[in-house]
Amino acid sequence: MSTTVASPVTAGLSDAERFFFDTNGYLVIENFLKPDHVARLIAAIGRSGSHRRELMRTGQPQTGFTQTKSEKSTRSFYILDDDPLFLELLDWPALLPYVHALLNPMPHHCASDAIVEHGGDFMNRQGEWHIDGHDNGFRNLGHPIPLLQLKVGYYLSDMTAPWQGNLTIVPGSHHAKREPDHADRQRRDFFPGAVQVCAPPGTIILFHNALWHTAAPYSGPERGRTMLYYCYEHPWMVASQEHWGYTPDFYNRRLSPAQRKFFHGFVFDPPEARWG
Repeated sequence: MSTTVASPVTAGLSDAERFFFDTNGYLVIENFLKPDHVARLIAAIGRSGSHRRELMRTGQPQTGFTQTKSEKSTRSFYILDDDPLFLELLDWPALLPYVHALLNPMPHHCASDAIVEHGGDFMNRQGEWHIDGHDNGFRNLGHPIPLLQLKVGYYLSDMTAPWQGNLTIVPGSHHAKREPDHADRQRRDFFPGAVQVCAPPGTIILFHNALWHTAAPYSGPERGRTMLYYCYEHPWMVASQEHWGYTPDFYNRRLSPAQRKFFHGFVFDPPEARWG
């Protein structure tokens, strides 16, 4: 199924884009990354995955953790220090106007992960419908759940056709005051109104933490997907557990002055006193 898409902006969202996001809980932006950038990111994911697998094989520590399904399918968490290209995306200039306008003018980093899936490894995957966020998806705040985290998904493989692990969403479900029961959340078939986000490489989708979503099933074992996910949150929120996985060298030497603002001041040595 197709979705409404926007074009990259340089300063803020239009009223129409903001209305669409507020109403539907997501916004798709095609042609956000250029083809050569996509290719370099795919290569970086390959290098990172191979390195992490070697660390797992030899029992050495790694930043964050890595899940492996087979030799072809890997999901890596806490990736900012794996490659300069991943860190560069943290405050990518074309992205920040969206994050500032939709979430907070002083956003903090929350999470980052890289996904490489081979369709043959996930042919029997259940629906796994879910929402995101700490504290059981922020459910204890009541419904509807507020926008506390802005998720950013980067399509690096071609997913213009459905049934290849596409991000699948229920537009407007972030407004829901009730949620599907456990059996419904495991359904491989979709809820009425569910949409597979079909888009070319270089597309991003920004979505609300309380938007119900899952990965679409694969139509065949030859299919697959490569994606990056980043997450941003308000600066007054408690620091993500992901922050403890990085080394002091990462914080004190590898971040630019602008990138340091995406983390709480107490992670640095000496700590930085700042609002948020």
